[in-house]
Amino acid sequence: MGGKVPSLDEVGQQAPPHVANMLRREVAVLLDRGGSINFPGAQPVSFARKHLLALRQRDFYVCEKSDGIRCLLYFTNEPELDQFGQQVFDNNQPVMKEAHYLIDRKNDYYSIPNLHFPLAAAPNKEVDWASYHKDSLLDGELLWDEYPDGRRVMKFLVFDCLVLDKQNLTGRTLDKRLAYFMDKVYAPYARLRERFPEDCEAFVFTVEKKSFQFGYGTKMMFEDILPNVPHGSDGLIFTCVGTPYKMGTDENILKWKPANENTVDFKMGLEFPPFPIEADDVESGDEGAYCDLDYDAMPKITLHIHHGDRDDRPYEPMYATPDEWEKMKQWAIERQDGLHGQIVECHKDEENRWRFNRFREDKTDANYITTVTKVIESIEDSVSMEELIEAAGEIKKQWKARQLEREKEEARKRAIWEAAEKQKRAKRQKEMEAQQAKMKEASKE
Repeated sequence: MGGKVPSLDEVGQQAPPHVANMLRREVAVLLDRGGSINFPGAQPVSFARKHLLALRQRDFYVCEKSDGIRCLLYFTNEPELDQFGQQVFDNNQPVMKEAHYLIDRKNDYYSIPNLHFPLAAAPNKEVDWASYHKDSLLDGELLWDEYPDGRRVMKFLVFDCLVLDKQNLTGRTLDKRLAYFMDKVYAPYARLRERFPEDCEAFVFTVEKKSFQFGYGTKMMFEDILPNVPHGSDGLIFTCVGTPYKMGTDENILKWKPANENTVDFKMGLEFPPFPIEADDVESGDEGAYCDLDYDAMPKITLHIHHGDRDDRPYEPMYATPDEWEKMKQWAIERQDGLHGQIVECHKDEENRWRFNRFREDKTDANYITTVTKVIESIEDSVSMEELIEAAGEIKKQWKARQLEREKEEARKRAIWEAAEKQKRAKRQKEMEAQQAKMKEASKE
């Protein structure tokens, strides 16, 4: 019920509605989304058996599925304010300052203080440490890394770069998008931390690129990486290397979990039983007795799924033990919130019953009907860890074959280019020789 996942309220300050709406419009413009201002992040689909073929047919990166808060990090600038909250001006121009916002899946914006990302230096130039990125958008996960010596380090692990200094990168392939991030954002940021470590201690979290392996590296993931990550992890994410970034559900991002850990996010509905009706009430015709509900009793819990446009419909019941129900109530008491309408993550147990995992405080909507269908498909048509490892050999073979074909194609194009250049040089040489011959003849005359 909580645990090691950071709270955005502790990291930053939530932007008021008018500021958040302005920022949503800014992000929509950067992403060329027209009037759409909803959360722009890509969402994975659950891994099913058919996706083994996809891993053989196309190049995928694989990384561990971290247990953190999925966020976008927005780089912008905003007016500098004085101690009275008034804008600061210089020569009648507002003084602007670097600003950063984390955007959660509820599409809420949280202002994050004490971050700095200098621009990359021009060739043969030193980094301008006071410079900073704006009009940029990264995709990643905010989490706690915990180490054996007791240290806890909050990190934002970047797994994609959507916009960089107004340049929309969503049409590029994943490898190119990550290359932009590493070269333009991470490299100068890492140099900043190395050169000014004391100044960077105030940063609210550190930023790193998430570790990716080739799609056939599943044995390494299961045996070496997953057991040793310093944060919670509950599966794998496969992302196609050669496709653009797609906002919303993306069939090219695959979320793998063991079958018993595949989950659905539902909206929880509660139906409490009525108090037992006393015989005296029945005899007196007191109809009000039929309306009193026993809120101390265990309610009937119904799970709802999303059908779009505020349309949540009952799906199936959720089974909970009395102890689980008491923990849910304690969670609600601690947050001074009700349980009816909360988003809950559930899994299916051995008896095919939906069971409670945790509350999803980062979400306001249940999973959409198509997402639920795909998760059920993934559960019923699941791929085990052993099967993923076994398939790695063929996945690697096909990857190498594609790589060889790409190298052949590049060699062919290079040969064509070199032949064309050779012809151009030969033509220029002949023209020069002809011109020299004419000049020589002219000198004789």
